[in-house]
Parts: sequence; structure tokens; C-alpha cells
Amino acid sequence: MKLQAKPAIFDEETWAQMPSFLGNLPASVHLHMWGDEAQSEEERETAVLLQALADHFDNISLKLLPRRVNYPYYPVIGIWGEQEGEPFDYGVRLIGWPTGYQLTSLITGIQVVAFRGQTLEPKTRVQLKGLSTAVNLEILTAADNESGAVLAKIGFGLAVASEHIKAFLIMADQFPEASLRYSANYLPHMVINGRVHLEGMADEEVVMTHIAKAVRANKPAV
Repeated sequence: MKLQAKPAIFDEETWAQMPSFLGNLPASVHLHMWGDEAQSEEERETAVLLQALADHFDNISLKLLPRRVNYPYYPVIGIWGEQEGEPFDYGVRLIGWPTGYQLTSLITGIQVVAFRGQTLEPKTRVQLKGLSTAVNLEILTAADNESGAVLAKIGFGLAVASEHIKAFLIMADQFPEASLRYSANYLPHMVINGRVHLEGMADEEVVMTHIAKAVRANKPAV
């Protein structure tokens, strides 16, 4: 870990805890941020946050990338791991400036990728081996939504453990149109493949049940 000046984005208590979370990662993590720091405070502050993590922890790197025409919201954070010594995209994304409890989601996402999803229950891992259909998990949450960080940990773990799953945490307080789109009146709110909804906190078993429901819904009728 590099010992540099502490950035003002963290208070003393938070920064003091960071080495215990990110100081001994078992594998390198590559952060990607798509956005334009000149366009919004959210994009500018997210870049500062990610750069601070990359500057202070040897196993974390950062690549800043321009906006892309197919992304509706910014900034977009991609948390990549490594496979065979090369950066690898597990499909873990945070959309928006991760503030409040969702700073925990960012840190958890980094940990989950570094540990390759080993936090999942053995039963869940077995179930994931039978998955052959693409699954997109959209987790709508907010800065003050503590349960969203817990649900994000599950979603990120599933994405890392299965090549067929991608997980997107969306800061719905920054992008209220996302909540309107899915009629999400309570957070956290998970949307699976755009059609199956899971409102409120849930454990791995419940999430997997809803994934199975979404997969069945996507299968054509015989």
C-alpha cells in the first residue's frame, strides 16, 4: 500500500478503515470509469474517488474513459478483475456517483472481484453451473439505502461467479427516471432481465428463485 496524503473525500474514520478492506486484496482489480469530468459534479467527484483508491492501493488501477453513446447515465464504473494475468470484465457495474451506503457497494464490488465471488454460498455456486441463459440484474438503490449495499454484494457475487450474469447497481436518487421506468416505489429494487421484479432486501436463495423465474419467462413456449 502506498502511503500518500489522505484525500479530503474520506473522513478520518473512513480512511482509517480502508486498509483493512482493500490493503490485502488477493488479486489485482482494474477500475474503469466512463464519463466526462467537465460535464457534471457526479462524474468529477467519482473520478477523484477512484483515483484516490488507485493511488493508495497497489492492487487497484484506474482507467478513465470517455462517455459512450449507448450509456444513458453517467458516470459508469466497471470493476474488472484478472484472468491469466490479463484484465477481465466480470460484468460488474456501478452507475452514478457512489455516495453514502453505496460507497460500501463500491468497496464490496472491489472485494468480490478480487476474491472471485468466493463469498457466495456453496448451494448457489452449484445452481449457477446449470445456468446457460443471459441474465441482467439491475439493482436500484440510493445513498441512504443500506439494504441496497447488501443486495449489491449478492448481485456482484453472482456476476463474478457466472459468465452469464451481469450486475448493474443504479443510483436511483441521482437518476429518478430509472425508478419511474420500473415503477420502483421502494428501494432496493432489483429488476431481472427487465421483467421480473424483486422489491426490498433478499438473500441469495430468494434472488436465485427470481432468476430462475426470469429464465423461464425468457424461454419460448413449446
